[in-house]
Amino acid sequence: MNLDMLVGLLPEHLLLAGILILLVLDLTALRSSPSLPIPLLAVAAAALAALWLAAGDYVAAPFPEQFVLDPGRAVAKAVLLGLALPVLLLAGESQSDRRFAMLLLSSLYGACLVVSAGSLVTLFLGLELLSLPVYALIVAGSGRPESAEAALKYLILGGAGSATLLFGISLTLGATGSLSMAAFAAAAVSPEPLAVAAVTLVLVGLMLKAALVPFHAWAPDAYAGTGIPVTAYMATVIKGAVLLALIGLFDGARLSPGVVGLTATLALLSAAWGNLAAMAQTGFRRMIAYSSIAHAGFLFFVLLGEPGGRQEAVVFYVLVYGLANLLAFACLPPHDDEATRDHLDRLRGLYRSRPAAAILIAVAMLSLAGIPPLPGFVAKFFIFKNVVEAGYTAWAVAGLLASYLGLFFYLRVIRIMFMDEPVATEAKAHTGVLAGIAGLVCVTAVAAVTLFPGWLLARL
Repeated sequence: MNLDMLVGLLPEHLLLAGILILLVLDLTALRSSPSLPIPLLAVAAAALAALWLAAGDYVAAPFPEQFVLDPGRAVAKAVLLGLALPVLLLAGESQSDRRFAMLLLSSLYGACLVVSAGSLVTLFLGLELLSLPVYALIVAGSGRPESAEAALKYLILGGAGSATLLFGISLTLGATGSLSMAAFAAAAVSPEPLAVAAVTLVLVGLMLKAALVPFHAWAPDAYAGTGIPVTAYMATVIKGAVLLALIGLFDGARLSPGVVGLTATLALLSAAWGNLAAMAQTGFRRMIAYSSIAHAGFLFFVLLGEPGGRQEAVVFYVLVYGLANLLAFACLPPHDDEATRDHLDRLRGLYRSRPAAAILIAVAMLSLAGIPPLPGFVAKFFIFKNVVEAGYTAWAVAGLLASYLGLFFYLRVIRIMFMDEPVATEAKAHTGVLAGIAGLVCVTAVAAVTLFPGWLLARL
């Protein structure tokens, strides 16, 4: 193993070390030892290692044309790993099973592979390693009867995405004779029918993975059928990794006119339909599921923009969108019944019983809605600024109008918490310590990004 393999793969090595330690503990007499500290330390160490590589402007190709690392990719890894920390804390409140942590670390390993993918083969393997543990996590995260159905639906959705992506990759090989990212970027601007078909299928495969309209049908069922930590992981890390895979694929490449029309149309439909469907939801997880469909639509708009500004726009968006979602999930009032914990009726009058939780959830909702000066506004601004600068002003205006549809249900949550009368008569349960720490981590990060967005953007 040379130095590039050791240093360039340091975040992945740390995650792998965490998995191995958990595996050994699970097979030995130390089975009863606490399960949270090791995965928490492994993910925190991996995130710090990624930040260290980014700060040192480390550039390497441990496996040439297969796995590459540069400061931008290192920051993207740090963002995904950092978002996983609150998820682990939330899971620590309800999950003592060490296998749950092993599955989560395995999925994070896949996320890191996706970000550093230098070829379509590595990208595909990374996406599979990212997705496969999640099917088991959906069942393990709740244990409710509907969890099996949710996992099956997510498996079919993910399987269809993988098959479509693999078909597109095979056509890319036929059109270009290579599976490198550079060959795919060349195919993206080629007018040849085989190249257009290859790019379209790869794009549709990623749209299935990101649950864009019209490939979204079972995603809300999967989100609602599992526990809150897994829902938070799916809405933030999984969604963010798929969008970062998209940016890696089209790195430096513009879309051909035909693919622009398909991408913009489905992105707009997702943004509009996701927000409209979220208005009718009575559960917080289903509302966030449809909200994530809308936000995935906004992120696909980035492909219309100039290639140079895509990476920083998407990484910033994934960070602020993930933090807002995790903050809201961390502040949900506790309840013994996982299925009804997130029902919106339980939030009625929350400000009177838990004012801090209500205020923090309100901050998260306003950031997701894109209200200034919260970081959600800056994230949307950068996405649509790039679209306008590329000359697609009409699509940018349509996307912004679709984003305003989301104001209704984000503000509805705030109205329920601050203006409705409390209806709950149940005894007041105490928020867990780990959930409180997760909320504190998220609100600190949101405050830092709100106060210093320019400092962060300069380092993306």
